[in-house]
Amino acid sequence: MTDRPDLTSSTDSLPQTLPDEFSFIRRHFRRLAGKDALDLTDDAAVFTPPSGKELVIAADAMVEGVHFLPDDPPDTIGRKLLRTNLSDMAAMGANPFAWLLTLACPKADSRYNDAWFEAFSDGLAEDQALFGVSLLGGDTTSTRGPLVLSLTILGDVSPGQALRRNGAQEGDGLWVTGTIGDGALGLLALQDKVADPTGWLTERYRLPRPRLGLDLSGIAHAAMDVSDGLVQDTGHLARESELGARLNVDSVPLSDAARSVVTDNDGLALCLTGGDDYELLLAVPDDQTSALLARCRAQKIAVTRIGEFVSDQAGVQVLRHDGSLFPLRHQGWSHF
Repeated sequence: MTDRPDLTSSTDSLPQTLPDEFSFIRRHFRRLAGKDALDLTDDAAVFTPPSGKELVIAADAMVEGVHFLPDDPPDTIGRKLLRTNLSDMAAMGANPFAWLLTLACPKADSRYNDAWFEAFSDGLAEDQALFGVSLLGGDTTSTRGPLVLSLTILGDVSPGQALRRNGAQEGDGLWVTGTIGDGALGLLALQDKVADPTGWLTERYRLPRPRLGLDLSGIAHAAMDVSDGLVQDTGHLARESELGARLNVDSVPLSDAARSVVTDNDGLALCLTGGDDYELLLAVPDDQTSALLARCRAQKIAVTRIGEFVSDQAGVQVLRHDGSLFPLRHQGWSHF
């Protein structure tokens, strides 16, 4: 399919500060490989899909200076890359089991040396053990631009049980797990623009928490994870379901750390639109509220009702408790 080198058989394209690619792969990635990866010595992996399951596949990329800061610790960069993809599995109600990695590394940047990649792979090793996944293979190449990391995650789900974005129904409650705004505020903390004495906000930016294991099939009508901003992703969920949504800003859950620095509408607006939350956004009918709360309680995951899906409007209305509109200049992150 490609004449570019891959993690299993390539021989060039790494930064000049690194040794040959075969050696690089053996040291940093072979330890991450599962049995289906064939020890990363062939051009592709070979695996048997789980019997009676549907495969779920997703991919996300992270770019230096866009999704992580150049001086972020390399182990947290690896962990964030894996966790953001695991969040996509959680949103589909899928069980992840394997992943593939693509690296496009700046050839002339001495920062990305052998020690950097050792720490990067240490982070991946820690989290793949935590979440029960393993590396299947991938690709490496060089670039004149920033470091680009892309991960493809594979999972499985029972037939017909994958949660989709287009299943919300009129009257469904709009629910969200965890707290909102910590990721966006964490980026500001790393830029010394807000205080973060406990380190909570910084950690939430660097290490999202994929909400795996909730098993919401038969409970939620639709779901997605919040990556581009709560308001914008609510709009995605509503639009795909051919509905509108009303979001009550005063019900949106904020952490104690966020409340300590959010002092005005601008700060609250950032929490609503900044993204990097990686919490689950859910459409749940009222008769499944008790089941939702029970599943979340069993997994020790907080969940909050923040609005509802409606058919008498398009888009998302962001309202205060008194019914007044909350001012927003934009709804979230745009990739273009």
